[in-house]
Amino acid sequence: MESTILLLVLQIFLLPFTRAQLPGFLSLDCGGTHAFTDDIGLQWTPDDKFMFGQTANFSLPNNNKNKQFTTVRYFPTDDRKYCYTLNVTTRLRYLVRTTFLYGNFDNTNMYPKFDISLGATPWTTVVITDPSVAVTKEMVLLAPSPSLSVCLVNTTSGVRFISTIELREFKGPMYYTLFENQYFMSLGARVNFGALSNASIRYPDDEFDRIWESDAVQRPNFLVDVAPGTKKVSTTKPILIYYGEKPPLKVMQTAVVGNNGTLSYRLDLDDFPGYAWAFTYLAEIENLTPNETRKYKVYEPWEPPVNDAIVNVKENAGGNFRIYEPGFWNVSLPYVTSLLFRKTDDSSRGPILNAFEIFKYVEINFGSLDATSMANFVARYSLREWAQEGGDPCLPAPWTWVQCSRTSQPRITLIKLSEKGLSGGIPPELTNLTDLIELYLDGNSLIGTLPDFSGFTSLQIIHLENNELTGSLPSSLAKLPNLKELYVQNNNLSGIIPQGLFRKKIIFN
Repeated sequence: MESTILLLVLQIFLLPFTRAQLPGFLSLDCGGTHAFTDDIGLQWTPDDKFMFGQTANFSLPNNNKNKQFTTVRYFPTDDRKYCYTLNVTTRLRYLVRTTFLYGNFDNTNMYPKFDISLGATPWTTVVITDPSVAVTKEMVLLAPSPSLSVCLVNTTSGVRFISTIELREFKGPMYYTLFENQYFMSLGARVNFGALSNASIRYPDDEFDRIWESDAVQRPNFLVDVAPGTKKVSTTKPILIYYGEKPPLKVMQTAVVGNNGTLSYRLDLDDFPGYAWAFTYLAEIENLTPNETRKYKVYEPWEPPVNDAIVNVKENAGGNFRIYEPGFWNVSLPYVTSLLFRKTDDSSRGPILNAFEIFKYVEINFGSLDATSMANFVARYSLREWAQEGGDPCLPAPWTWVQCSRTSQPRITLIKLSEKGLSGGIPPELTNLTDLIELYLDGNSLIGTLPDFSGFTSLQIIHLENNELTGSLPSSLAKLPNLKELYVQNNNLSGIIPQGLFRKKIIFN
Protein backbone atom coordinates (compact mmCIF):
# COMPACT_ATOMS: atom_id res chain seq x y z
CA MET A 1 0.00 0.00 0.00
CA GLU A 2 1.53 3.35 -1.08
CA SER A 3 0.03 5.17 1.86
CA THR A 4 -2.09 4.39 4.84
CA ILE A 5 -5.33 6.30 4.54
CA LEU A 6 -7.92 6.24 7.24
CA LEU A 7 -11.57 6.67 6.31
CA LEU A 8 -13.46 7.77 9.42
CA VAL A 9 -17.20 7.76 9.27
CA LEU A 10 -20.05 9.27 11.21
CA GLN A 11 -23.13 7.15 10.58
CA ILE A 12 -25.99 9.60 10.42
CA PHE A 13 -29.43 8.12 10.03
CA LEU A 14 -31.83 10.34 8.18
CA LEU A 15 -35.05 9.43 9.96
CA PRO A 16 -34.20 10.72 13.46
CA PHE A 17 -33.48 14.17 12.01
CA THR A 18 -36.63 14.81 9.95
CA ARG A 19 -38.38 17.09 12.43
CA ALA A 20 -38.19 20.02 9.99
CA GLN A 21 -41.21 21.17 8.03
CA LEU A 22 -40.41 18.78 5.18
CA PRO A 23 -39.28 15.17 5.52
CA GLY A 24 -36.01 14.36 3.83
CA PHE A 25 -34.11 17.31 5.32
CA LEU A 26 -30.84 16.85 7.22
CA SER A 27 -28.84 19.89 8.38
CA LEU A 28 -25.61 18.93 10.13
CA ASP A 29 -23.68 21.51 12.14
CA CYS A 30 -20.10 20.28 11.99
CA GLY A 31 -18.27 21.06 15.21
CA GLY A 32 -21.53 21.98 16.94
CA THR A 33 -22.59 20.76 20.35
CA HIS A 34 -26.32 21.53 20.55
CA ALA A 35 -29.32 21.22 18.25
CA PHE A 36 -31.00 24.48 17.30
CA THR A 37 -33.48 25.98 14.87
CA ASP A 38 -32.23 28.90 12.78
CA ASP A 39 -34.06 32.06 11.77
CA ILE A 40 -35.54 30.52 8.62
CA GLY A 41 -36.85 27.43 10.37
CA LEU A 42 -34.16 24.88 9.53
CA GLN A 43 -33.35 22.49 12.35
CA TRP A 44 -29.63 21.87 12.81
CA THR A 45 -28.14 18.76 14.38
CA PRO A 46 -24.62 18.75 15.88
CA ASP A 47 -22.03 16.18 14.84
CA ASP A 48 -20.90 15.81 18.46
CA LYS A 49 -21.08 12.01 18.24
CA PHE A 50 -18.28 12.09 15.66
CA MET A 51 -15.21 10.99 17.61
CA PHE A 52 -12.59 11.96 15.05
CA GLY A 53 -10.99 15.31 14.31
CA GLN A 54 -11.20 18.39 16.48
CA THR A 55 -13.62 21.28 16.74
CA ALA A 56 -13.12 25.03 16.81
CA ASN A 57 -15.30 28.04 17.48
CA PHE A 58 -14.85 31.50 16.03
CA SER A 59 -16.83 34.65 15.34
CA LEU A 60 -16.97 36.96 12.35
CA PRO A 61 -18.57 40.38 11.93
CA ASN A 62 -22.11 40.30 10.49
CA ASN A 63 -22.44 36.57 11.14
CA ASN A 64 -24.80 36.70 14.13
CA LYS A 65 -27.68 35.00 12.30
CA ASN A 66 -25.71 31.98 11.13
CA LYS A 67 -24.82 29.98 14.22
CA GLN A 68 -23.91 26.99 12.06
CA PHE A 69 -21.03 29.03 10.65
CA THR A 70 -19.41 29.70 14.02
CA THR A 71 -18.06 26.16 14.40
CA VAL A 72 -15.98 23.81 12.28
CA ARG A 73 -14.64 20.30 12.54
CA TYR A 74 -11.08 20.01 11.30
CA PHE A 75 -8.67 17.16 10.74
CA PRO A 76 -4.93 16.54 10.94
CA THR A 77 -2.65 17.31 8.04
CA ASP A 78 -1.95 13.71 7.11
CA ASP A 79 -2.59 11.28 4.28
CA ARG A 80 -5.83 10.01 5.79
CA LYS A 81 -9.30 10.76 4.55
CA TYR A 82 -12.25 11.61 6.75
CA CYS A 83 -15.87 10.90 5.83
CA TYR A 84 -19.41 11.47 6.97
CA THR A 85 -21.87 8.80 5.82
CA LEU A 86 -25.53 9.71 5.30
CA ASN A 87 -28.29 7.14 5.01
CA VAL A 88 -30.65 7.78 2.10
CA THR A 89 -33.31 5.95 0.11
CA THR A 90 -32.04 4.21 -3.00
CA ARG A 91 -33.41 5.62 -6.30
CA LEU A 92 -34.61 8.90 -4.80
CA ARG A 93 -33.05 12.17 -5.92
CA TYR A 94 -31.22 14.41 -3.46
CA LEU A 95 -29.34 17.65 -3.17
CA VAL A 96 -26.14 17.31 -1.13
CA ARG A 97 -24.62 20.62 -0.01
CA THR A 98 -21.35 21.14 1.85
CA THR A 99 -20.18 24.49 3.19
CA PHE A 100 -16.73 25.62 4.30
CA LEU A 101 -16.24 28.92 6.20
CA TYR A 102 -12.61 29.19 7.28
CA GLY A 103 -12.71 32.25 9.54
CA ASN A 104 -9.00 31.71 10.30
CA PHE A 105 -10.14 29.37 13.07
CA ASP A 106 -6.59 28.02 13.50
CA ASN A 107 -5.00 31.50 13.66
CA THR A 108 -2.48 30.63 10.95
CA ASN A 109 -3.90 32.57 7.99
CA MET A 110 -2.88 29.56 5.89
CA TYR A 111 -5.80 29.26 3.51
CA PRO A 112 -6.81 25.60 3.10
CA LYS A 113 -7.02 23.73 -0.18
CA PHE A 114 -8.21 20.12 -0.29
CA ASP A 115 -10.39 17.72 -2.27
CA ILE A 116 -13.79 16.29 -1.47
CA SER A 117 -15.41 13.16 -2.87
CA LEU A 118 -18.82 11.58 -2.81
CA GLY A 119 -18.16 7.94 -2.06
CA ALA A 120 -15.69 6.66 -4.64
CA THR A 121 -16.46 9.57 -6.98
CA PRO A 122 -14.11 12.60 -6.95
CA TRP A 123 -16.26 15.72 -6.51
CA THR A 124 -14.26 18.96 -6.49
CA THR A 125 -11.43 20.92 -4.89
CA VAL A 126 -12.24 23.31 -2.04
CA VAL A 127 -10.09 26.44 -2.33
CA ILE A 128 -10.30 29.11 0.38
CA THR A 129 -9.36 32.60 -0.86
CA ASP A 130 -11.20 34.73 1.70
CA PRO A 131 -11.51 33.62 5.34
CA SER A 132 -14.81 35.47 5.79
CA VAL A 133 -16.57 34.05 2.72
CA ALA A 134 -18.18 30.60 2.79
CA VAL A 135 -17.37 28.20 -0.04
CA THR A 136 -20.41 26.10 -0.95
CA LYS A 137 -20.45 22.96 -3.09
CA GLU A 138 -23.63 21.21 -4.24
CA MET A 139 -24.37 17.94 -5.96
CA VAL A 140 -27.70 16.70 -7.30
CA LEU A 141 -27.95 12.96 -7.71
CA LEU A 142 -30.05 9.84 -7.91
CA ALA A 143 -29.01 7.82 -4.86
CA PRO A 144 -27.35 4.66 -6.22
CA SER A 145 -27.24 2.91 -2.83
CA PRO A 146 -28.66 3.24 0.70
CA SER A 147 -25.82 5.50 1.84
CA LEU A 148 -23.73 8.44 0.65
CA SER A 149 -20.27 9.25 1.99
CA VAL A 150 -18.97 12.82 1.94
CA CYS A 151 -15.20 12.63 2.28
CA LEU A 152 -12.39 15.15 2.79
CA VAL A 153 -9.15 14.05 1.14
CA ASN A 154 -5.79 15.15 -0.25
CA THR A 155 -4.81 18.30 1.59
CA THR A 156 -2.71 20.61 -0.59
CA SER A 157 -2.34 23.44 1.95
CA GLY A 158 -3.66 24.33 5.38
CA VAL A 159 -5.92 21.90 7.21
CA ARG A 160 -9.08 20.17 6.06
CA PHE A 161 -12.23 21.37 7.74
CA ILE A 162 -15.97 21.48 7.19
CA SER A 163 -18.73 23.77 8.49
CA THR A 164 -22.00 22.14 7.41
CA ILE A 165 -23.48 19.23 5.46
CA GLU A 166 -27.04 19.46 4.19
CA LEU A 167 -29.21 16.83 2.55
CA ARG A 168 -32.47 17.69 0.75
CA GLU A 169 -34.81 15.17 -0.82
CA PHE A 170 -36.54 16.05 -4.08
CA LYS A 171 -40.00 14.95 -5.16
CA GLY A 172 -40.96 12.85 -8.17
CA PRO A 173 -39.14 13.47 -11.45
CA MET A 174 -37.36 16.69 -10.43
CA TYR A 175 -33.88 16.79 -11.98
CA TYR A 176 -34.43 13.59 -13.90
CA THR A 177 -31.85 13.14 -16.65
CA LEU A 178 -31.20 10.44 -19.21
CA PHE A 179 -27.74 10.02 -17.71
CA GLU A 180 -28.49 9.86 -13.99
CA ASN A 181 -27.39 6.26 -13.63
CA GLN A 182 -23.91 7.17 -14.88
CA TYR A 183 -23.47 10.79 -13.75
CA PHE A 184 -24.00 13.00 -10.72
CA MET A 185 -24.56 16.74 -11.33
CA SER A 186 -22.32 19.32 -9.64
CA LEU A 187 -23.74 22.84 -9.40
CA GLY A 188 -22.04 25.48 -11.52
CA ALA A 189 -24.53 28.33 -11.12
CA ARG A 190 -28.08 28.97 -9.89
CA VAL A 191 -29.14 32.57 -10.43
CA ASN A 192 -32.27 34.60 -9.71
CA PHE A 193 -32.50 37.42 -12.26
CA GLY A 194 -34.16 40.75 -11.58
CA ALA A 195 -33.65 40.19 -7.86
CA LEU A 196 -34.95 42.95 -5.61
CA SER A 197 -31.90 42.80 -3.30
CA ASN A 198 -28.54 41.11 -2.86
CA ALA A 199 -30.10 38.43 -0.65
CA SER A 200 -30.33 34.86 -1.88
CA ILE A 201 -33.66 33.09 -1.97
CA ARG A 202 -33.90 29.73 -0.20
CA TYR A 203 -36.10 27.90 2.33
CA PRO A 204 -38.92 28.49 3.19
CA ASP A 205 -39.54 30.34 -0.10
CA ASP A 206 -37.99 27.36 -1.87
CA GLU A 207 -39.53 24.27 -0.30
CA PHE A 208 -36.50 22.20 -1.36
CA ASP A 209 -34.03 24.73 0.08
CA ARG A 210 -32.10 25.41 -3.08
CA ILE A 211 -30.08 28.62 -2.81
CA TRP A 212 -30.86 31.06 -5.65
CA GLU A 213 -28.12 33.65 -5.88
CA SER A 214 -29.14 37.23 -6.60
CA ASP A 215 -28.00 38.77 -9.88
CA ALA A 216 -27.44 41.98 -7.92
CA VAL A 217 -24.39 40.47 -6.18
CA GLN A 218 -21.16 41.95 -7.47
CA ARG A 219 -18.00 39.91 -7.55
CA PRO A 220 -15.27 39.30 -10.11
CA ASN A 221 -16.34 37.43 -13.25
CA PHE A 222 -19.93 36.93 -12.10
CA LEU A 223 -22.61 38.13 -14.52
CA VAL A 224 -20.46 40.76 -16.21
CA ASP A 225 -20.64 42.13 -19.78
CA VAL A 226 -24.30 42.98 -19.28
CA ALA A 227 -25.99 44.19 -22.47
CA PRO A 228 -27.09 47.86 -22.66
CA GLY A 229 -30.83 48.24 -22.18
CA THR A 230 -31.09 45.43 -19.61
CA LYS A 231 -33.90 46.27 -17.20
CA LYS A 232 -35.28 44.60 -14.09
CA VAL A 233 -39.00 43.83 -13.93
CA SER A 234 -41.14 42.27 -11.23
CA THR A 235 -44.69 41.39 -10.34
CA THR A 236 -46.70 40.49 -7.28
CA LYS A 237 -49.10 38.32 -9.27
CA PRO A 238 -49.01 34.53 -8.77
CA ILE A 239 -47.11 32.43 -11.29
CA LEU A 240 -48.43 29.02 -12.30
CA ILE A 241 -45.55 26.62 -11.48
CA TYR A 242 -46.86 23.16 -12.09
CA TYR A 243 -44.12 20.98 -13.58
CA GLY A 244 -40.38 20.48 -13.96
CA GLU A 245 -37.90 21.63 -11.34
CA LYS A 246 -40.44 23.89 -9.57
CA PRO A 247 -38.42 27.04 -8.90
CA PRO A 248 -39.90 29.13 -6.07
CA LEU A 249 -42.55 31.77 -6.68
CA LYS A 250 -40.30 34.61 -5.52
CA VAL A 251 -37.74 33.69 -8.15
CA MET A 252 -40.30 33.60 -10.94
CA GLN A 253 -41.82 36.96 -9.93
CA THR A 254 -38.67 38.82 -10.98
CA ALA A 255 -36.80 38.92 -14.28
CA VAL A 256 -34.59 40.93 -16.57
CA VAL A 257 -35.66 42.05 -20.04
CA GLY A 258 -33.52 43.23 -22.94
CA ASN A 259 -35.17 46.46 -24.01
CA ASN A 260 -32.56 46.96 -26.71
CA GLY A 261 -33.19 43.50 -28.11
CA THR A 262 -30.52 41.47 -26.33
CA LEU A 263 -29.57 40.01 -22.97
CA SER A 264 -25.95 39.01 -22.40
CA TYR A 265 -23.90 37.76 -19.47
CA ARG A 266 -20.47 36.30 -18.83
CA LEU A 267 -19.57 34.25 -15.77
CA ASP A 268 -16.99 31.73 -14.57
CA LEU A 269 -18.29 28.22 -13.89
CA ASP A 270 -16.46 26.28 -11.18
CA ASP A 271 -14.96 22.96 -12.30
CA PHE A 272 -15.70 23.59 -15.96
CA PRO A 273 -15.08 23.01 -18.90
CA GLY A 274 -17.35 20.05 -19.20
CA TYR A 275 -20.69 18.74 -20.34
CA ALA A 276 -23.61 20.41 -18.63
CA TRP A 277 -27.30 20.25 -17.80
CA ALA A 278 -28.37 23.86 -18.38
CA PHE A 279 -31.95 25.11 -18.11
CA THR A 280 -33.63 28.50 -17.97
CA TYR A 281 -36.81 29.29 -16.04
CA LEU A 282 -39.07 31.74 -17.83
CA ALA A 283 -42.45 33.36 -17.27
CA GLU A 284 -44.04 36.30 -19.05
CA ILE A 285 -44.60 38.72 -16.18
CA GLU A 286 -45.23 41.87 -18.27
CA ASN A 287 -48.68 42.52 -19.66
CA LEU A 288 -48.15 42.25 -23.38
CA THR A 289 -50.90 43.53 -25.62
CA PRO A 290 -52.44 41.09 -28.11
CA ASN A 291 -50.29 42.55 -30.88
CA GLU A 292 -47.01 42.33 -28.96
CA THR A 293 -44.67 39.36 -29.15
CA ARG A 294 -41.53 38.30 -27.33
CA LYS A 295 -39.50 35.87 -29.41
CA TYR A 296 -35.77 35.22 -29.25
CA LYS A 297 -32.95 32.75 -29.80
CA VAL A 298 -30.01 31.63 -27.64
CA TYR A 299 -26.51 32.29 -28.98
CA GLU A 300 -22.95 31.86 -28.01
CA PRO A 301 -21.57 35.36 -28.61
CA TRP A 302 -20.19 35.88 -32.12
CA GLU A 303 -21.51 32.46 -33.13
CA PRO A 304 -24.69 31.26 -34.88
CA PRO A 305 -27.67 30.29 -32.69
CA VAL A 306 -27.10 27.26 -30.46
CA ASN A 307 -29.99 25.68 -32.37
CA ASP A 308 -32.91 26.81 -34.50
CA ALA A 309 -35.40 26.81 -31.63
CA ILE A 310 -37.24 30.08 -31.04
CA VAL A 311 -38.27 30.91 -27.48
CA ASN A 312 -41.77 32.37 -27.30
CA VAL A 313 -42.52 32.39 -23.60
CA LYS A 314 -46.20 33.29 -23.71
CA GLU A 315 -46.96 30.83 -26.48
CA ASN A 316 -44.77 28.00 -25.13
CA ALA A 317 -46.10 28.39 -21.59
CA GLY A 318 -49.72 28.68 -22.70
CA GLY A 319 -50.22 32.23 -21.46
CA ASN A 320 -48.86 34.94 -19.21
CA PHE A 321 -47.69 34.20 -15.66
CA ARG A 322 -47.01 30.54 -16.41
CA ILE A 323 -43.65 28.78 -16.23
CA TYR A 324 -41.71 27.56 -19.22
CA GLU A 325 -38.37 25.68 -18.86
CA PRO A 326 -36.33 25.54 -22.07
CA GLY A 327 -32.78 24.27 -21.84
CA PHE A 328 -30.19 21.70 -22.78
CA TRP A 329 -29.88 18.18 -21.39
CA ASN A 330 -26.28 17.89 -22.51
CA VAL A 331 -24.26 20.88 -23.74
CA SER A 332 -20.51 21.54 -23.68
CA LEU A 333 -19.61 24.69 -21.75
CA PRO A 334 -16.22 26.35 -21.10
CA TYR A 335 -14.97 27.67 -17.76
CA VAL A 336 -15.62 31.22 -18.93
CA THR A 337 -19.17 30.97 -20.27
CA SER A 338 -20.93 33.72 -22.18
CA LEU A 339 -24.67 33.74 -22.79
CA LEU A 340 -26.52 35.80 -25.38
CA PHE A 341 -30.28 36.00 -25.93
CA ARG A 342 -31.29 37.99 -29.03
CA LYS A 343 -34.80 38.82 -30.24
CA THR A 344 -35.93 37.71 -33.66
CA ASP A 345 -36.60 40.26 -36.38
CA ASP A 346 -40.36 39.82 -36.09
CA SER A 347 -40.46 40.23 -32.27
CA SER A 348 -41.70 43.50 -30.78
CA ARG A 349 -40.14 42.89 -27.36
CA GLY A 350 -36.67 41.86 -26.26
CA PRO A 351 -35.86 38.61 -24.43
CA ILE A 352 -36.82 37.87 -20.81
CA LEU A 353 -34.96 35.75 -18.24
CA ASN A 354 -36.22 34.89 -14.75
CA ALA A 355 -33.61 32.34 -13.60
CA PHE A 356 -31.27 29.59 -14.70
CA GLU A 357 -29.36 26.60 -13.34
CA ILE A 358 -26.21 25.04 -14.75
CA PHE A 359 -24.82 21.71 -13.54
CA LYS A 360 -21.72 19.85 -14.66
CA TYR A 361 -22.00 16.13 -15.25
CA VAL A 362 -19.63 14.19 -12.96
CA GLU A 363 -19.08 10.58 -13.95
CA ILE A 364 -19.91 8.17 -11.15
CA ASN A 365 -17.14 5.87 -9.99
CA PHE A 366 -18.87 2.74 -8.73
CA GLY A 367 -15.80 1.65 -6.82
CA SER A 368 -14.50 -1.78 -5.95
CA LEU A 369 -16.09 -4.94 -7.32
CA ASP A 370 -15.76 -6.30 -3.78
CA ALA A 371 -17.65 -3.42 -2.15
CA THR A 372 -20.86 -5.35 -1.45
CA SER A 373 -19.06 -8.32 0.10
CA MET A 374 -16.95 -6.02 2.26
CA ALA A 375 -19.97 -4.01 3.38
CA ASN A 376 -21.70 -7.21 4.48
CA PHE A 377 -18.54 -8.31 6.25
CA VAL A 378 -18.03 -5.12 8.29
CA ALA A 379 -21.74 -5.05 9.15
CA ARG A 380 -21.04 -8.06 11.40
CA TYR A 381 -18.68 -5.91 13.49
CA SER A 382 -20.43 -2.54 13.27
CA LEU A 383 -19.32 -1.42 16.76
CA ARG A 384 -15.64 -1.94 16.05
CA GLU A 385 -13.69 1.16 15.10
CA TRP A 386 -11.98 -0.56 12.17
CA ALA A 387 -15.39 -1.54 10.78
CA GLN A 388 -16.65 2.05 10.69
CA GLU A 389 -14.40 3.37 7.96
CA GLY A 390 -17.38 3.29 5.59
CA GLY A 391 -17.73 4.04 1.91
CA ASP A 392 -15.92 2.06 -0.74
CA PRO A 393 -13.12 -0.17 0.59
CA CYS A 394 -10.71 0.84 -2.19
CA LEU A 395 -11.65 4.23 -3.66
CA PRO A 396 -10.81 6.98 -3.67
CA ALA A 397 -8.37 5.38 -1.21
CA PRO A 398 -8.32 2.02 0.58
CA TRP A 399 -9.39 1.33 4.12
CA THR A 400 -6.51 1.18 6.59
CA TRP A 401 -6.59 -2.61 6.85
CA VAL A 402 -6.92 -3.53 3.18
CA GLN A 403 -4.91 -3.23 0.00
CA CYS A 404 -6.44 -3.17 -3.47
CA SER A 405 -5.45 -3.81 -7.05
CA ARG A 406 -4.60 -0.84 -9.26
CA THR A 407 -7.47 -1.22 -11.68
CA SER A 408 -10.44 1.00 -12.57
CA GLN A 409 -12.70 -1.21 -10.47
CA PRO A 410 -10.26 -2.52 -7.85
CA ARG A 411 -10.35 -5.88 -6.10
CA ILE A 412 -9.25 -6.56 -2.53
CA THR A 413 -5.78 -8.13 -2.46
CA LEU A 414 -4.93 -7.97 1.27
CA ILE A 415 -6.86 -8.06 4.53
CA LYS A 416 -4.97 -7.42 7.76
CA LEU A 417 -7.16 -7.80 10.84
CA SER A 418 -4.71 -9.30 13.30
CA GLU A 419 -5.86 -8.88 16.93
CA LYS A 420 -8.93 -6.84 16.02
CA GLY A 421 -11.49 -8.59 18.20
CA LEU A 422 -13.09 -10.81 15.55
CA SER A 423 -15.35 -13.50 16.95
CA GLY A 424 -17.70 -16.16 15.61
CA GLY A 425 -16.93 -18.13 12.50
CA ILE A 426 -14.77 -16.96 9.63
CA PRO A 427 -17.24 -14.70 7.77
CA PRO A 428 -18.46 -16.33 4.54
CA GLU A 429 -18.27 -12.97 2.71
CA LEU A 430 -14.49 -13.33 2.66
CA THR A 431 -14.78 -16.33 0.34
CA ASN A 432 -16.10 -13.95 -2.35
CA LEU A 433 -12.79 -12.08 -2.51
CA THR A 434 -11.41 -14.04 -5.43
CA ASP A 435 -8.34 -11.82 -5.95
CA LEU A 436 -7.20 -11.98 -2.32
CA ILE A 437 -3.44 -12.59 -2.01
CA GLU A 438 -2.80 -12.15 1.73
CA LEU A 439 -5.15 -12.89 4.63
CA TYR A 440 -4.28 -12.00 8.25
CA LEU A 441 -6.91 -13.01 10.81
CA ASP A 442 -4.54 -14.16 13.56
CA GLY A 443 -4.87 -13.29 17.24
CA ASN A 444 -8.67 -13.12 17.38
CA SER A 445 -11.42 -15.32 18.86
CA LEU A 446 -12.61 -17.05 15.71
CA ILE A 447 -14.37 -20.39 16.15
CA GLY A 448 -15.76 -23.10 13.92
CA THR A 449 -14.23 -24.84 10.93
CA LEU A 450 -12.17 -23.44 8.12
CA PRO A 451 -14.07 -22.55 4.93
CA ASP A 452 -13.56 -24.00 1.48
CA PHE A 453 -10.60 -22.12 0.01
CA SER A 454 -10.99 -23.39 -3.54
CA GLY A 455 -12.11 -19.96 -4.84
CA PHE A 456 -8.97 -18.22 -3.56
CA THR A 457 -6.79 -19.03 -6.55
CA SER A 458 -4.54 -15.99 -5.96
CA LEU A 459 -4.04 -16.59 -2.22
CA GLN A 460 -0.39 -16.77 -1.18
CA ILE A 461 -0.29 -16.07 2.57
CA ILE A 462 -2.78 -17.21 5.25
CA HIS A 463 -2.46 -16.30 8.94
CA LEU A 464 -5.10 -17.95 11.16
CA GLU A 465 -2.95 -18.73 14.20
CA ASN A 466 -3.95 -17.97 17.79
CA ASN A 467 -7.69 -18.40 17.38
CA GLU A 468 -10.15 -21.08 18.57
CA LEU A 469 -10.78 -22.83 15.25
CA THR A 470 -11.82 -26.50 15.22
CA GLY A 471 -12.09 -29.34 12.75
CA SER A 472 -9.52 -30.35 10.15
CA LEU A 473 -7.63 -28.51 7.45
CA PRO A 474 -9.72 -28.59 4.25
CA SER A 475 -8.25 -30.36 1.25
CA SER A 476 -8.86 -27.23 -0.82
CA LEU A 477 -5.79 -25.66 0.81
CA ALA A 478 -3.56 -28.14 -0.98
CA LYS A 479 -5.05 -27.12 -4.32
CA LEU A 480 -4.22 -23.45 -4.06
CA PRO A 481 -1.67 -22.94 -6.86
CA ASN A 482 0.10 -19.92 -5.35
CA LEU A 483 0.07 -20.70 -1.63
CA LYS A 484 3.42 -19.90 0.02
CA GLU A 485 2.70 -19.50 3.76
CA LEU A 486 0.11 -21.13 6.03
CA TYR A 487 -0.01 -20.45 9.78
CA VAL A 488 -2.64 -22.27 11.85
CA GLN A 489 -0.89 -23.02 15.16
CA ASN A 490 -2.50 -22.48 18.56
CA ASN A 491 -6.02 -23.47 17.51
CA ASN A 492 -8.11 -26.56 18.33
CA LEU A 493 -7.64 -28.22 14.96
CA SER A 494 -7.60 -32.01 14.55
CA GLY A 495 -7.55 -34.62 11.84
CA ILE A 496 -5.11 -35.37 9.05
CA ILE A 497 -3.07 -32.74 7.26
CA PRO A 498 -3.74 -32.89 3.49
CA GLN A 499 -0.76 -34.59 1.82
CA GLY A 500 -0.69 -31.96 -0.89
CA LEU A 501 0.51 -29.39 1.64
CA PHE A 502 3.65 -31.44 2.30
CA ARG A 503 4.45 -31.62 -1.40
CA LYS A 504 4.35 -27.82 -1.71
CA LYS A 505 7.38 -25.74 -0.82
CA ILE A 506 5.52 -23.60 1.67
CA ILE A 507 6.16 -22.30 5.17
CA PHE A 508 3.77 -24.35 7.26
CA ASN A 509 3.16 -24.01 11.00
